[in-house]
Amino acid sequence: MQEVKSNKFSWIDIKEPDADDALKIQRKFSLHPLIIEEFSTPTLRPKASEYENCLYLAVHVPLFNIENKTTYPGEIDIVICNDALITAHDTDIYQLTEFFKELKASPKKREQYMSQSPGKLLHFIMEMLLESCFPKLDHISKKLDYIEDEIFAGNEKEMVFEISVAKRDILNFRRTMKPQKTVFESLVTKNYVLIENNLKPYYQDLIGTNIRIWNNLESLKETIESLEATNNSLLSNKLDMTMKILTIFSAVLLPLTVYSNILAMSAQIPFGNNPHGFWIHMGIMLILGLITITVFKLKKWL
Repeated sequence: MQEVKSNKFSWIDIKEPDADDALKIQRKFSLHPLIIEEFSTPTLRPKASEYENCLYLAVHVPLFNIENKTTYPGEIDIVICNDALITAHDTDIYQLTEFFKELKASPKKREQYMSQSPGKLLHFIMEMLLESCFPKLDHISKKLDYIEDEIFAGNEKEMVFEISVAKRDILNFRRTMKPQKTVFESLVTKNYVLIENNLKPYYQDLIGTNIRIWNNLESLKETIESLEATNNSLLSNKLDMTMKILTIFSAVLLPLTVYSNILAMSAQIPFGNNPHGFWIHMGIMLILGLITITVFKLKKWL
């Protein structure tokens, strides 16, 4: 548990809160037991709940797992009191951690971001976390450009897995971002005591940022679906061509096989005593193959 103080209020950030941390916070700020329970259990959906002396928020931000190469939601529990802002999270959120370190190390930064109220600092934090989504979206967009180049370079089979990974990434990103809008809207539309009226335009701006992120996700979703359809079409076409070649090959060999079987069944092989008999039969088989190919071309099967 870390704390940074200004003349107005303090910001307490808790990473991986345990029972002792929750108990200290409850005693210090007289928090409702339901809030303490939220600290210890994951919240699947974002929410905003007002209590007698505080406002509780649960929000999720998209984080990237390098090992699994996928986006997953990182939960942040936020409590706004009259004289404090409390944030708790189970996973390390780089932007939040770095912002906290900057405020703790710089009085000038504290003066800039902690000179008004906890509600104003919360706006700065949420704005920072939302803006951090755009570089992640740019990374996904570059990945889709790479997939597109590889598809049209003839590497359709290798791109099947890459497309699946990208689709999962976009899907998890969408799952994380879509519900957040309701929390921002509640901060604007509802008259929470600890969110000053003059802050509502700022939170309205967060809704606009969330919409921009969602529009980017919609565009990425349409792009990956189009790339998947194109990749499947090219793979199918390649498979059709392969099957067509194998079928033609089998059809050309069929009369040759029949001819050789007829020779095997004959008691007296034609040209059997001719010193050039082998080459005569090979020539006949070659002619049969050419006739078969000619018929295929006349029928426009080739």
